Amino acid sequence: MKVLISGGSGFLGSAFSQELIERYRTQGKEVMITWLTRDSNQAHPDDINMMTYDELKKSDMSFDVIMNLAGAGIADARWSDERKEQLIASRIKPTQSILSFIERTATKPKLVVSGSAIGWYGTQGDKPLTEHSSFETDFAHRLCEEWENLALKATDYDVPVAIVRTGVVIHPEGGMVAKLLLPFKFGVGGQLADGQQIMSWISRDDWVGAAIFIIEQHLASQFGHKQRVSHNDNIIETRNDTPAFVYNLTAPNPVSNHTFTKTLGSWLHRPTLFTLPEFLLKLMFGEMSTLLIDGQKVLPQALSDAGYAFKHVTLKQALEDQK
Repeated sequence: MKVLISGGSGFLGSAFSQELIERYRTQGKEVMITWLTRDSNQAHPDDINMMTYDELKKSDMSFDVIMNLAGAGIADARWSDERKEQLIASRIKPTQSILSFIERTATKPKLVVSGSAIGWYGTQGDKPLTEHSSFETDFAHRLCEEWENLALKATDYDVPVAIVRTGVVIHPEGGMVAKLLLPFKFGVGGQLADGQQIMSWISRDDWVGAAIFIIEQHLASQFGHKQRVSHNDNIIETRNDTPAFVYNLTAPNPVSNHTFTKTLGSWLHRPTLFTLPEFLLKLMFGEMSTLLIDGQKVLPQALSDAGYAFKHVTLKQALEDQK
């Protein structure tokens, strides 16, 4: 299998690459992974190939799968107008480059897996949300919607697309947990606002496992194998008969912020006595505070229906059993 990844060196892309290489080599299968990069001198593992976006414009290589994960972290900085433009551009420009390659190349990829986030659903409190659910409009939704709609244009060139809407990814090496480790270790960690907001999470191991599962299921279905690929409710309509699907990459048991705080504190053997009140979060983070204050209960219906077996179904498992 030949895989091209934008955002390959990131928190998710690097873990996916490592796991796919290890898994396929153990099974005696060939795998070649190429990371798209803007810096030709970027450090990378020896078993990863590198390609710049300028090289992609001229490349005649073929890939079985393209993973589109590039994008600046939505929670890394306050949402000023300039920051919002950066968040959009960091997703749109790499996607446009991939689409231009797909349009030009003679041998089309068999599948595009394109990143998104559960922010697509907007703020909906504790209402259960599956791939079939509607959305509420806010900046996070608009950002995801623009990214998804552009990625779906790959179907115009007869390339199937799987959109993966990711929740809060749990692993000590990155994401929310990495940012919280220091204050929690010093005993100043605590819940946010009233702590009742729902957090839809997934362990990084399961994110990687689910991504590989989706790829293998869809490639198998193209070659006539009898595999359960998806649930009808996660099909996205396209302008032709080329299939497109959406998957929520979240664990089946979302938790409240209060539960998350107590579980993280217990894992670190530290107290969680503090509370950051809502007004202070809004003062500190502005519009971006919605990511901390307002919850989403997003469920992985399509993954469950397709037969994916989660490795970590509880937050405690996800924290205690990480590579």
